[in-house]
Amino acid sequence: MSTKILVAFIALCFLAGCSKDKYTAKPQLKYKGVNTKVLNRDQTITFTLQVTDAEGDLQDSLWVQEIVRNCPSGGGISRYKMPDFNAIKNFKGDIEVCYSYGINLSCPPIREPQCPGRNDSATYRFWIQDNAKNVSDTISSDEVVIVQQ
Repeated sequence: MSTKILVAFIALCFLAGCSKDKYTAKPQLKYKGVNTKVLNRDQTITFTLQVTDAEGDLQDSLWVQEIVRNCPSGGGISRYKMPDFNAIKNFKGDIEVCYSYGINLSCPPIREPQCPGRNDSATYRFWIQDNAKNVSDTISSDEVVIVQQ
């Protein structure tokens, strides 16, 4: 897995009409989806996550773990610095995590399948840590097949 990641932070703040019980000091992550479940060469994959936080101090780290069920040498864990932005109380927004496969786009490259002659069947786990060192629960993606070319 790449040591870099493009984390596009699209802040959608919904301050009006939100009850305070939806926001906690511990960041809350929700998996919203992925743009493809079969990743072929020369494509990009984008995971969309929703995050809420009472303090809005999410500028610490995003962790991504790739778990490859059919290849023991595949997978790994990476830690990425969150982009700087102004903290807003009762923050709600989306995080997009993207990788490119076999092309050089604005997203960092995803690792090739590691077991010869096999596609990778991977699940991705995500968690976030805020500036106060509060850590969200871990959420998992749908399974994605990375086609070996």
